[in-house]
Amino acid sequence: MTTMESLIGLVNRIQRACTVLGDYGGGDNTFSSLWEALPSVAVVGGQSSGKSSVLESIVGRDFLPRGSGIVTRRPLVLQLHKTDEGSQEYAEFLHLPKRRFTDFGAVRNEIQEETDRITGKTKQISPVPIHLSIYSPNVVNLTLIDLPGLTKVAVEGQPETIVEDIETMVRSYVEKPNCIILAISPANQDIATSDAIKLAREVDPSGDRTFGVLTKLDLMDKGTNALDVLEGRSYRLQHPWVGIVNRSQADINKNVDMIVARRKEREYFATSPDYGHLASKMGSEYLAKLLSQHLENVIRSRIPSITSLINKSIDELESEMDHLGRPIALDAGAQLYTVLEVCRAFERIFKEHLDGGRPGGDRIYGVFDNQLPAALKKLPFDRHLSLQNVRRVVSEADGYQPHLIAPEQGYRRLIEGALNYFRGPAEASVDAVHFVLKELVRKSIGETQELKRFPTLQADIAAAANEALERFRDESKKTVVRLVDMESSYLTVDFFRKLPQEVENKGGNPQAPVTDRYGEGHFRRIGSNVSSYVGMVSDTLKNTIPKAVVFCQVKEAKQSLLARFYTQLGKKEGKQLSQMLDEDPALMERRQQCAKRLELYKAARDEIDSGNTLKTREKKNPSREGQ
Repeated sequence: MTTMESLIGLVNRIQRACTVLGDYGGGDNTFSSLWEALPSVAVVGGQSSGKSSVLESIVGRDFLPRGSGIVTRRPLVLQLHKTDEGSQEYAEFLHLPKRRFTDFGAVRNEIQEETDRITGKTKQISPVPIHLSIYSPNVVNLTLIDLPGLTKVAVEGQPETIVEDIETMVRSYVEKPNCIILAISPANQDIATSDAIKLAREVDPSGDRTFGVLTKLDLMDKGTNALDVLEGRSYRLQHPWVGIVNRSQADINKNVDMIVARRKEREYFATSPDYGHLASKMGSEYLAKLLSQHLENVIRSRIPSITSLINKSIDELESEMDHLGRPIALDAGAQLYTVLEVCRAFERIFKEHLDGGRPGGDRIYGVFDNQLPAALKKLPFDRHLSLQNVRRVVSEADGYQPHLIAPEQGYRRLIEGALNYFRGPAEASVDAVHFVLKELVRKSIGETQELKRFPTLQADIAAAANEALERFRDESKKTVVRLVDMESSYLTVDFFRKLPQEVENKGGNPQAPVTDRYGEGHFRRIGSNVSSYVGMVSDTLKNTIPKAVVFCQVKEAKQSLLARFYTQLGKKEGKQLSQMLDEDPALMERRQQCAKRLELYKAARDEIDSGNTLKTREKKNPSREGQ
């Protein structure tokens, strides 16, 4: 295998593999396109420019559909493989890998039918290419991409956007820096109006990637020639122009053999008074060799960058596969292990939020440090311990018999009434922490990468965690309400024993009786005493409520958030576990795409490595080439 054969063959194999994966340039940018990195020759021309005839002349066979309007409605990737002299010619389609075509009329029909399979019988176009490989001793190793002919007007049966759609598709190929443009223009039209040259000038203004081909030289008006174009005076390119003489319509109708047509083309240039001096650089055979050699050179220069792209893409895809996770095993034990591993990952992240490794847990402290004290300050003790309310409560507590020394029942009723107000802030603290914990569960589920694969398991864990938080909240409410009730059920006696006694020091006689036990000052003093006691209780609850909430909610959430879930998990059968691990279809599709593309890139790397190995061997054993 020569270097040219190995390089062009390498690109051919990678291109075919790309197409199988749906990578044919443009469109989906989810993955980097290996196709776009591969050098290729795109054939561009307006309708009736002789584009099909040029391709058939290069191949030496009639194999392309013909007709009026848009005949080429899908890109045709034409891969030519030179075989030994005397071997049989045949063709193979990528979509029919086990079938060899020796009848090129059948090839033409299959191109038409395969086009219709994607576009229907309409005049629609599609960017999905058809891959055709032709093996023949009459071709050079070359790959060409035949694109739909550029047009200016939509005909009947075509959408109004067809002109723009075709140009967009053609442009998506030729604007890539690795694309060699084969611009076909008819000689019997002004080159300034050539659709192919106009587009080539826009995407390749320097002309580095463009080969100009002039067809229909034999159809020019007598006395005129195309030397200004062919010799680069009318429109200069970095590569020489090549003139082509295609078969006439009469020759096509008579099924003139393409090999005979090639001989006639050579004779035309050799005997032409206008083009005789250019004869060695004209014709379809010369064009094919020129393109083959240039394509080989471009491929050789691009191999390092292609290799770099492949290696970079392999690293990215392997990282993506690790991120997406490997496929789930089918046995119940492995599935249970997977569920437990995912749950542990979720719990680890949830605990990190609580412990400060991730943000959010500090909001719980905010409830205790800001929300609870603020709520306690807003309690309506001023109204409850107003002079009027104190008098009413104390009087009602005495009944028909006024109190003799101290209104104890009045004190108790005032204190109990005041302490009932603490229930609201206590329960509100529980609810606030519950809300924070629920939010942290939601965030933790979203941040657990392993859970993204399994929407069902994600929902199950969320439900189990929230159900546990509800239980913790109920228990916490019972506990904080008990704390308030405990304060009501047993008052701190020492507090009242230390209060000054209600005596009026008359003439220095401490035994003198109080002059007005039901005066305003008396009731103010009772209200003040009760307010001091309630303040003491408030300070106590400000410390004990957070302790109860943390003990009943936060600590339990850290230690046993999924405890019941684990108990239920152990009772599940394989089918139920499998349902829990029912992956997101989009994620499964993504993994399959990654796996296939990873396989493609690794195969491409192996192809390049084997080609480099072969090249190294050829350098080490140069004497064997002539054997």
